[in-house]
Amino acid sequence: MKNATLTLLFLLAAPLAGAEQLIKDFSGTKNATTAQFTVEGPWLLDWRLDADYSQFVALDIALVEARGGRHVGRVLHTKRKGNGVKLFEESGTFQLRISSTLARWRIKIIQITDEEAELYTPRGQ
Repeated sequence: MKNATLTLLFLLAAPLAGAEQLIKDFSGTKNATTAQFTVEGPWLLDWRLDADYSQFVALDIALVEARGGRHVGRVLHTKRKGNGVKLFEESGTFQLRISSTLARWRIKIIQITDEEAELYTPRGQ
C-alpha cells in the first residue's frame, strides 16, 4: 500500500514539474566541434563564458547541420565574460563549432515545450 501511495503522489506531481530536458552539456577551454545532438523545436542553447582575464577573451559559436556540415548560422560572438540563452525553433541533428580565446566555456542544449518557449526572454548577447 505504501508503494502505491508513493506512485500515486509521483504521478500527480509529474504534470507540475517543468518539461525542460537537458539534451547535452558541453564544456572546454579550446576550439572544438561538439558531438552531434538531436533536438525538436523549440530548444535552448544556454551558454556561459568565464576567464581569468577581462581582456583578450573571446567566444564564437556556430550552429552546423551534423549531416552534410551545412552552416546554419552564427549563434554567438562575444569578447566578454558572461552568460545567456538563445531560443531555436528548428528541429534536427546539429553540432556546434566553437572558437575560444583564453576562455572557459560551458554550453547546455535544453529541450523545452512550446509553452516554455512562449515565456522565453532573450538573455545575453
